[in-house]
Amino acid sequence: MRIGVAQTRPVKGDIRRNIAGHKALIKLAADHSADTIIFPELSLTGYEPQLAKKLAMTTDNLLLEEFRTLSETMNLTIGVGVPMRNSRGITISMLLFKPHSGIAVYSKKYLHPDEEPFFVPGDAGKLLDGNKAAIAICYELSVPQHAVDAFNNGAEIYIASVAKSVMGIKSAVPILTGIARQYDMTVLMSNCVGPCEGFDAGGQSSAWNREGVLLGQLNDSSEGILIVDTVTKKAIVVEWIQSSR
Repeated sequence: MRIGVAQTRPVKGDIRRNIAGHKALIKLAADHSADTIIFPELSLTGYEPQLAKKLAMTTDNLLLEEFRTLSETMNLTIGVGVPMRNSRGITISMLLFKPHSGIAVYSKKYLHPDEEPFFVPGDAGKLLDGNKAAIAICYELSVPQHAVDAFNNGAEIYIASVAKSVMGIKSAVPILTGIARQYDMTVLMSNCVGPCEGFDAGGQSSAWNREGVLLGQLNDSSEGILIVDTVTKKAIVVEWIQSSR
């Protein structure tokens, strides 16, 4: 199995342009025989909490149909980050498009205090069907109980979808390395690059093996994908440069 994480440069609040960027990276992942590709936190809008209410979606939004089609035609599970609207408010969510299986939703349970004015907590985490992978959205990786629950639920792979600055990455790396070692899990992190609300994202999307050894890492400025082969235990790094973005 090949599980990948994408590194994007989101355009603030421009969902259509961000979808176009996602599609290019999804194709790149499919070209490298990925089974799953996970994007950064709030990847379709950029990490822009103050815009979340305006940009929030529901799963029946027609803009999302392209991901359903890509998932089915490419036989690829695709996880994209969106602000989701429900009866309680707006959640930081990941939509998981699975081939011929509809959409699954994972919503961030543990919010950073800075996010609480804009978002409400989501439900408890679930595993990605079929590959025993758990999703964490950004701040959740810093909450020990999240990794404990993932392990207790049988996760063998831990995928962190984040929007972190350079300093945030410096803090996250030892935590994710520790999760890999302590819980004997392959760990991946998907981050973005470029401006976010109040900071510049630091990229360096990464993967570690079960011993906490770094398998591969993207740089701090380019879009691209990082794919881990769970059989060979090796990583593939593919940078992607699009001059019009």
